[in-house]
This record gives sequence, structure tokens and C-alpha cells, in this order.
Amino acid sequence: MNTGGLLDQLLKAGSGMLQGSQNGAASQSNQQSGGGNSQLGSLLSGAGGGALAAGAIGMLLGNKKARKFGGKAIKYGGLAALGVVAYKAFSTWQQNSQSAPQGQPQTVDRLPAPQAEQHSHAILRAVIGAAKADGHVDDRERELIDGEIAKLTNDVAMQQWFDRELNKPLDPSEIASAASTPEMAAEMYLASVLIVDEESFMERSYLQELASQLKLDPALKAELEKEVRQAV
Repeated sequence: MNTGGLLDQLLKAGSGMLQGSQNGAASQSNQQSGGGNSQLGSLLSGAGGGALAAGAIGMLLGNKKARKFGGKAIKYGGLAALGVVAYKAFSTWQQNSQSAPQGQPQTVDRLPAPQAEQHSHAILRAVIGAAKADGHVDDRERELIDGEIAKLTNDVAMQQWFDRELNKPLDPSEIASAASTPEMAAEMYLASVLIVDEESFMERSYLQELASQLKLDPALKAELEKEVRQAV
């Protein structure tokens, strides 16, 4: 499994978690079967795949944050959808700013596989960084998350990469260094806004520092935040 596939599963699991909470007690069996309103069925193979992905994102984000993420992610549903939203925000910024780079934004949903994989690596790094921003991921939770990721992919290199990212000290400048294009920076920030709890001072401060390190134009930053607000 490539990074994009794993990231897509985690993003769709966030959407599925909210669907499940709305469906009440029947949600667990619905996620496992991939039926009903869950968007996981067309992506995940094997019984219980949806539950595994939801379990991984739940442990990665913590229970309270996972519920908030589900509420935000419902509009997005996956990696391609996140790229579409980033494209929309980027395009609006281009139209309203003379200093913005021109041409069609090359967001993750519009790229061939090798470039899309590079974007996916950067976005997943941002997701993991944002999840760690409140300091809740301790050693035991890292072990549990590693176990869940191992159930989602048998790619040892992918598992090891994810584990390294989890265990790194949180450094917004290091995370931002993965952004090699303005579009990638926009996608990384959008994914981070989806995950952080803006009621938390620690997480809000992290998000502000990440935006600074990504060198986001204030107008583009505002457009990305606007898209997330509209999804809630």
C-alpha cells in the first residue's frame, strides 16, 4: 500500500466515524460490512476494514478530537476530495490576489501517481503532526496505533515510516519542510485544520506556527479555514 492509500483510508474513516455516531448502535456492523452510508465500503477490502481504519484514526486523534474530526471530515470523505477542496480555496485566492501564482493549481487530485504520492506523504506528515499537537499520544498509544496501522497495510516500509513520524519530536518547521509547492503547503494546512481542536490553546498555537513555517499567504490561509468552517 502506498502512502496515498493509507491516508485515504484514514480520512474516509473520519467520515465514517461521524456516519456511525449518527446511525447509533447499528454503526459498528454497518462500518464492518461497508454498507449503508459508510464511504469505506468501496475502498477497504476484508471484513472489518472500516472498523480498523476508524480505530486507527480514533487512537491517533483521541476520542474527543476524533469526534470533532468526524464532524469536519464528513464533507471531505477522502484524499481526492481533500484535494478538490484545496483546489477550490487555491483558485479563489488566485482570483483575488495579484501576487498569487497563476495557472491551474496542481492539487493532489489532479496529479499523476508519483507526484500524488509525494503530496500524500506530506499531507500524512501534517496529519500526524496535528494529532500530536495536544501531547496526548504517549508510548502505549503509539504501540496501539502501530498495531492498527499494521492491520491496514502489510507494507513494512510504510509501517516503519509511520512509526518514525509518530515518534519524532513535534517540530512545525520540520513538518513544513515537506511542502515543495504552494499547493502542497495548502493541502497540509487544510488537513491540519481538519484535525486540530481550535478550542485548545496548545493546538491553536501549533496551527499558527505551522502556517508561518509553510509561508502561507494570509489570504490563502483564510480561504482554507473558510472551507473547513463551511463543512462543519
